[in-house]
Amino acid sequence: MRRAGGGQGRLRRAVRVVRSVPWWRWLVVALLAAAGGTALELLGVPAGVLFAGLLVGIGVALSGLPGPSPRGPHRVPRPLDLAAQATLGVVIGSLVQPRTLTEVAASWLPVLLVVAATLGVSVAAGVALGRRRDVGPVTGSLALTAGGASGLVSMAGELGADQRLVAVVQYLRVLLVTATLPVVLLVTGAGGDGAARAAAPLDDPAPWWVGLLLVVVVGTAGSVLGRLARLPAGALLGPLVLAAVVGAAGLSRGAEVPVALVDVAYAVIGLQAGLSATRESLRVLRRALPAALLLTVAVLVACAGLGVALSAATGVSLLDGYLATTPGGLWAVLAASLSVGSDVTFVLAVQVMRLLVVLLTAPLLSRLLRRYATRSPAGATPGPAAPARPRRRPRGRRRRRGAPG
Repeated sequence: MRRAGGGQGRLRRAVRVVRSVPWWRWLVVALLAAAGGTALELLGVPAGVLFAGLLVGIGVALSGLPGPSPRGPHRVPRPLDLAAQATLGVVIGSLVQPRTLTEVAASWLPVLLVVAATLGVSVAAGVALGRRRDVGPVTGSLALTAGGASGLVSMAGELGADQRLVAVVQYLRVLLVTATLPVVLLVTGAGGDGAARAAAPLDDPAPWWVGLLLVVVVGTAGSVLGRLARLPAGALLGPLVLAAVVGAAGLSRGAEVPVALVDVAYAVIGLQAGLSATRESLRVLRRALPAALLLTVAVLVACAGLGVALSAATGVSLLDGYLATTPGGLWAVLAASLSVGSDVTFVLAVQVMRLLVVLLTAPLLSRLLRRYATRSPAGATPGPAAPARPRRRPRGRRRRRGAPG
């Protein structure tokens, strides 16, 4: 009863937040996010809807429009934020299919070693970025971790990281991966028609309402299980794990989350990060971007080297090894793999394996890095200075009046 009452209380608070803001303000924010997302998608920007939501949220926050209620929306209602995380969890978990597991099982040791090495390189780069006192190791690691950009952005706030910086650096990496793919294909001389090889891994999609039902059932059940298991970022990881189990068992039957629903989830997560922006946070972002860019390039180069190692260990082509280990840009990588007749199943299997490992280990790594930050003065995350405590007189016998001092 207490748990149900708590849920009703949170829902009532969310309704009060929405009602305290004139409806036209929410409408303007939604229209701006939709227009910006459409424009960025047309320009080929990865996850353009999420990035548009981030930019609109920052613009609204700095314009003075949001502020505390009733002036405007100073945050996304919590139930909407949790629903967006659950939707993304189902999207990511649904990538796990029986063929994916079969492909990983055939070369499980090299794949696992490459995934672990990628995670290690990313965390090392993140800790290096986090040595800046205005960033911190948790924010730095989540910002530079290769793979699962949307999932890491959605859970960053709950893990104590700066969600704005994580979003910008993550999608800077995805943008670099996407922009360099045509160059890599040109240098390697890749070409050909991949339609024949692509036909095997892809299932016939189910009707849209089946995908919607999958989101509602798996998202709701996974969120409840995540809360009962007290998972960090349970609204994302609970549905992700449950959707992965459903997909691995072959029960999804080609169901895909409707694209419009995914776009709404992206926009909500972007707005959530953007609406919390302040001028000081943007100054921190501006100061950290040059170092973040250099470290991102270093991660890209390291992942390319791991792709060469994976090719040597498994016997796949150098191009397949590179595409399988690119640090992000999953959909662009799959599109490139399809266009050149590459081994799509292998590329997808390695990418999904890394994505799941990254998202499932992110809470544990964040906890360990937070302990490191508290013990290491150089890596400590800055915070408001504690108020000076008054000096207490040492205990002892009370001095008698008139006694010499």
